[in-house]
Amino acid sequence: MRLKDKLAVITAAASGMGRAGVELFLREGARVVAVDVNADGLAKLAADVERSGYAIQTVQADLSVPNEMSGSIAKSAELLGGIDILWAHAGIPGPSGVENLDLAAYERTISLNVTSATLTAGEAIKHMRKRGGGAIVFTASTAGLVGSMFSPVYSASKFAVVGLTKSLAQRFAVDGVRVNVVCPGLAETPMKAGFMSASGDLAEVEANERKMLSSVPLGRLCKAEEVAHAALWLASDDASFVTGVALPIDGGYTAR
Repeated sequence: MRLKDKLAVITAAASGMGRAGVELFLREGARVVAVDVNADGLAKLAADVERSGYAIQTVQADLSVPNEMSGSIAKSAELLGGIDILWAHAGIPGPSGVENLDLAAYERTISLNVTSATLTAGEAIKHMRKRGGGAIVFTASTAGLVGSMFSPVYSASKFAVVGLTKSLAQRFAVDGVRVNVVCPGLAETPMKAGFMSASGDLAEVEANERKMLSSVPLGRLCKAEEVAHAALWLASDDASFVTGVALPIDGGYTAR
């Protein structure tokens, strides 16, 4: 098991890629705290993994609120007795355009996508130092590697996360902490419609999805489990000499 006895925290863990990560990390031997704003989703996740023979602990927190960002990590460390791994996965699509920009929506996007990654990493590193090192994995996007015409604000926030990753990888190397970021392409998750259409219009979602897939050499959407496996590898000792990497999981989309 690649994460045997490791202490792991995963944010935005109640659904999609985060949930896939919880299930995979448990199978690989980690003890896991799942963090999410959705209390009902966390309860369902905990019940489901218990039926599979595992157990998790949960922390309900709104990671767009600064004191809840920091508090969620402190609480997780208390529950686990420390932190070896943080997968900071929280994020939202945000406003689809910049004309007549809703500043409140913009600021919430930056807060959840960038500030929460920064603050949770800053809190986690304190606990990783005590344990002699660790691994931080962020979630960005292919939109953090190439611009997105569908979600420019989201793209800007994810470019920031990629830059944060490369900077913290250098800063925390002396502490034995590796910092990497997964960059999924369009994925089959509950947030897909939000990326493809601000209104959620099904016809628009399908049209934009077809347009995106026409640029994906492997010709399909990313699966949540595929992103979880990439995060697992980066968090594990299999990637012990890997830090500062932005890893696309995109079917070749950014190979142009």
